[in-house]
Amino acid sequence: MFKKVKIFLEMIKIEHTLFALPFAFMGALVGSMVEKGHLPSWAQIGWVLVAMIGARSAAMALNRLIDAAIDAKNPRTANRAIPAGLLKAGEVILFTGVSFGLLILAAWMLEPLSFYLLPIAVFMLVFYSFTKRFTWLCHVILGFTIALAPLGGWVAVTNVIDWPAIIFFITVACWTTGFDVVYACQDYEFDKKEGLHSIPVRFGIPGALKIARGFHIVTMLGFVLLIWLTNLSWIYILGVVIACGLLIYEHLIVKPNDLTRLNTAFFTMNGTLSMVVFFFTLFDMVVLG
Repeated sequence: MFKKVKIFLEMIKIEHTLFALPFAFMGALVGSMVEKGHLPSWAQIGWVLVAMIGARSAAMALNRLIDAAIDAKNPRTANRAIPAGLLKAGEVILFTGVSFGLLILAAWMLEPLSFYLLPIAVFMLVFYSFTKRFTWLCHVILGFTIALAPLGGWVAVTNVIDWPAIIFFITVACWTTGFDVVYACQDYEFDKKEGLHSIPVRFGIPGALKIARGFHIVTMLGFVLLIWLTNLSWIYILGVVIACGLLIYEHLIVKPNDLTRLNTAFFTMNGTLSMVVFFFTLFDMVVLG
């Protein structure tokens, strides 16, 4: 049983939760302070966590199921659970259904707008896995899908979508799009051979890295803009400075002719970035309120 659980956790890349979860919590924190003047309750934070677990688990499981045939052909992904025969399709479908159940329950327990907007979230979670089959904008669609985490956290405790929430949504969407473009560079040859669509395939690796930089410039601007749209102060600004430094470093260590440090750029830098921005925001909210 423990072995099976480990396989499921590996399938959904549980460690990559570091990317979106801190921003979901940040959306809840900042949204509650901006709209209500106080921090969200522990119950609200708990249900946001349940929603994130359900949404991310369902999305990753579906992605692995939908891409099983493609993964089996790619040497980098051939040892994933489904193509390697470690999990059956029926098991993954059941896991996906339970995960969506958690998401639906959490949305019901939070503010009404969370539940009303749930069909859009579910559609995006399912749809993005198909997009690389027909458009190089697949990274952008993934970015907007993952950015539903901070927007969802905001809506979950405020029941509104306003300009600060939208700017935060766009900021995280551009951040995700940028690092996904960088990550996709390692599959350039395979995707091109299989007729799959991506920004690296469409514009080449040098062009893709330039586009990723553009998205991350927008990300940095978005983090800065939030200073004027919210009651965040110098503590948050310090976190943003560190985050911008991480983004710059990420692009310095990945070059068109040298992708050997791509995994460091993808996981280490971006996982650290989301945690840094969240914890500095939390400290700002708790200390300065």
